[in-house]
Amino acid sequence: MLEASSTLKGEMLAKAQFGSSYKIKDLGDAKLILGMQIDRKANGDITLSQHAYYEWLLERFNMSGCAPLTTPLLLGLSLTIEDGPSSEKEKEEMMKIPYHKALGSLMWLQVATRPDLAFAVGLLARFAHNPGKEHWRALKHVMGYVKGTISYGIMYQAGEGLKPIGYVDSDFAGCQSTRRSTDGNIFLVAGGPVSWESK
Repeated sequence: MLEASSTLKGEMLAKAQFGSSYKIKDLGDAKLILGMQIDRKANGDITLSQHAYYEWLLERFNMSGCAPLTTPLLLGLSLTIEDGPSSEKEKEEMMKIPYHKALGSLMWLQVATRPDLAFAVGLLARFAHNPGKEHWRALKHVMGYVKGTISYGIMYQAGEGLKPIGYVDSDFAGCQSTRRSTDGNIFLVAGGPVSWESK
């Protein structure tokens, strides 16, 4: 169990209440949970990152030697359903490419600590039923971005307070295939994101 409290009194009370019903053992400050590294600074700031996962991801998909990139997708990139394979031969070629596994690995990143990947991963997921070479190229670009931003994580700042701040935006009929809009939102607490999505 991982617990958090804003006061020592609250922490002791929670431990006592859980301890009356369950056998518990205090292992000290958490350093790792669900593959996320937790770093605490002396000033009270907390950073969540997945540096080891980034490296594993790049190695797993033979992208360790790729060029580090500074954007999740190419500026002005337009992907459509028509970019998917149309012939049986093209479909067979794409079956050999680990598009779904790589996309799933990126999904875990964007859900856990990388809101900056939400739009790119959401866009690439639209084509998961029939991905083509252009979709794969775009996914490899995202991997290059992960390499270029390997030090990124989420920081919660002790002095920022707990008042939530939210941002919402939307395009208009941005999907070339369906003419549907894409919207996104992000909510921050203590200066760091706690909820985000792109759909």
